[in-house]
Amino acid sequence: MDSVRGQPAPDGRVARYPLIVLAWFVSSLLVFQAPGGAPVDGPPQSQPPAAPAPVDPATASFTTAVGLLLVPVKPDKAPDYEAAIAALQAALSATADPARHALAQGWRVYKASEPDAKGNVLYVHAVLPTVPGADYRPSLLMDELLQDAPAEMLAKYKDALAGAPMRLSLTELANMGMAPVKK
Repeated sequence: MDSVRGQPAPDGRVARYPLIVLAWFVSSLLVFQAPGGAPVDGPPQSQPPAAPAPVDPATASFTTAVGLLLVPVKPDKAPDYEAAIAALQAALSATADPARHALAQGWRVYKASEPDAKGNVLYVHAVLPTVPGADYRPSLLMDELLQDAPAEMLAKYKDALAGAPMRLSLTELANMGMAPVKK
């Protein structure tokens, strides 16, 4: 029998050629369909939505109720970074501004026991809950709250950074201490 047309071959196998052609045809139909299922004929008829305002790439604000900021610091400059964070902590605890007080309430800073892949000291800023729209960049807060601090402290803080901080907005996937909730 003819194995090209999907008929069993003499050894009992069915050729896969027709299946491959069918899969290609179906996938090409899916690729050339608009999201609503209509074929794509040309440019969309309506105007696309306006682009959102550009966000400062260095911002440290979070889009969820839990945020992490991972900050790599040069090993020999870790004491400078820690001194700046301690000064910021003191300024935040002394502020009368309710917005800054709310910002500080859920903010914890941890020092990792292990270095990162490049040998840098890693500091983890854990924020729970986050304040919507707040920018958690220590340098901005230091500029605002530590105006009387020595200028060299901020310079040492910036020099201590081994790279750009990594910002993570987190959504809980599972609480491993509880039985799963059925959805």
